[in-house]
Amino acid sequence: MTATAQSQSWQAAIELGFAQRGQRTAMVHRKHHGPLRVQSPFYPEKNVCHVYLLHPPGGVVGGDQLEIDVLVAEAAHALITTPASGKFYRSNGVVASQQQRLTVEQGAVLEWLPQDTILFSNSYVSMNTRVDLDKDAKFIGWDMLCLGRPASGELYEAGFCRQSFELWRDGQPLLIERARYESSSALLQDAWGMQGKTVMATMLATNADQQALDAARSVELSSAKGLLSCTLMDDVLVCRLLAHQGETARLTFSRVWQAIRPLLLGREASVPRIWNT
Repeated sequence: MTATAQSQSWQAAIELGFAQRGQRTAMVHRKHHGPLRVQSPFYPEKNVCHVYLLHPPGGVVGGDQLEIDVLVAEAAHALITTPASGKFYRSNGVVASQQQRLTVEQGAVLEWLPQDTILFSNSYVSMNTRVDLDKDAKFIGWDMLCLGRPASGELYEAGFCRQSFELWRDGQPLLIERARYESSSALLQDAWGMQGKTVMATMLATNADQQALDAARSVELSSAKGLLSCTLMDDVLVCRLLAHQGETARLTFSRVWQAIRPLLLGREASVPRIWNT
């Protein structure tokens, strides 16, 4: 990156720490630099800490660098979501990056439920997420990537996105994925790839079993709206979705989450109010 491009871009970072305090989880650490913020925690479930992660500029441009670091300490339970879709705007070829590190300690739970991410045409993006779990920590999370905005007639005609997602437990990999999306790639069109769909979404849940898998598979998605598959890799539930609209991914994964949460966490789903606005 040139000095000029760097001076015109946002360098943003946020650290969040959660710990059990008495009968509920508290946000005990919050440090930020640049345009990343969180609102005050919500407690719709009394003891689970719900937090909305904000990016006030509303979108990411070439050269922007975002770093998100979350630690959920022993026995704590945090749910993190976002108030709106993330957006990566067009650039002149300069890459924008987003790095996410999520650490969940012994007996703790993290629900990582951001809304979808939209890649505008001519965006150049690097996105990396790593989740580190202690042995009996629990994680439910998803990633929803939208290539362009076809409903608005804006197709993903140029650019690329390099994406990685890693899930580790006690220093051992449970799932490591690498992907590169390009407008001209066969991945976007061929039957072995996205089959012409513009939305690719993945949901993961640990400590799952056959009952959780059956519950996830009970969520219906008409073939006209997209394709949903659910499988079990040891105790990790993996759900994949292809669709034409981000809304389809959001609604479908929300239903899967509501179906499996009581089984995996012993709690009925408490839907964040921001999802209804």
